[in-house]
Amino acid sequence: MDPSARRSGGSSSTGGGGGLTPSSVDFPNLPTTISLTPILSSTPDQTIPPPPPTTLSRYESQKRRDWNTFLHYLQNHKPPLSLPRCSGAHVIEFLRYLDQFGKTKVHSLGCAFFGHPSPPGPCACPLRQAWGSLDALIGRLRAAYDESGGIPDTNPFASRAVRFYLRDVRDSQAKARGIPYHKKKRKRPLTDAAVAESSSSRSDVGLDEVQGSTSTGGAEAGGRSSSSSSAS
Repeated sequence: MDPSARRSGGSSSTGGGGGLTPSSVDFPNLPTTISLTPILSSTPDQTIPPPPPTTLSRYESQKRRDWNTFLHYLQNHKPPLSLPRCSGAHVIEFLRYLDQFGKTKVHSLGCAFFGHPSPPGPCACPLRQAWGSLDALIGRLRAAYDESGGIPDTNPFASRAVRFYLRDVRDSQAKARGIPYHKKKRKRPLTDAAVAESSSSRSDVGLDEVQGSTSTGGAEAGGRSSSSSSAS
């Protein structure tokens, strides 16, 4: 018997039809190429969201606004002025420029309300920036200059001329408004030695008081004994 016929006969007996050769097998649902596009599109978005922007504090926000205002002032300066060429005199000029936006009444020397903390009526004296506002402004600009890469030794906001100007503004406004300036003294924390010294001083005072009362009582007792002996 022909082997081919035997093979075909065996296959026909098992399958009851044509042979199951690889060419005759049909997989209608299996694509020849696999694409990952629908798989990637169907998966949820697993990208890491960007971190939320950090919220600046009130001081940092004000410092940034003040710094931008000063840079804008330098750009509009005539002639235009760059930051490395800025000096203490330019900072003082900037502070005087801000006086036109002030809200503090500073009485002139010839005003009838000069030196009155609570004037009873209006006057024609100009409005100025308060000394406290200028002092806080210079502190923020001094820090912003250092943070922007400036050299601390050449910081124009920390110059001696600016410090003298702020001191003159403080004294003149205190006299004009009749509000004396009192520097707040910082309370230093007590060290162990200071606490021990204060406690020992208090104990010494107590001992002196006890010794004084004891000596006084002894003197009075001695006086009474001597008077009684003389009377007898």
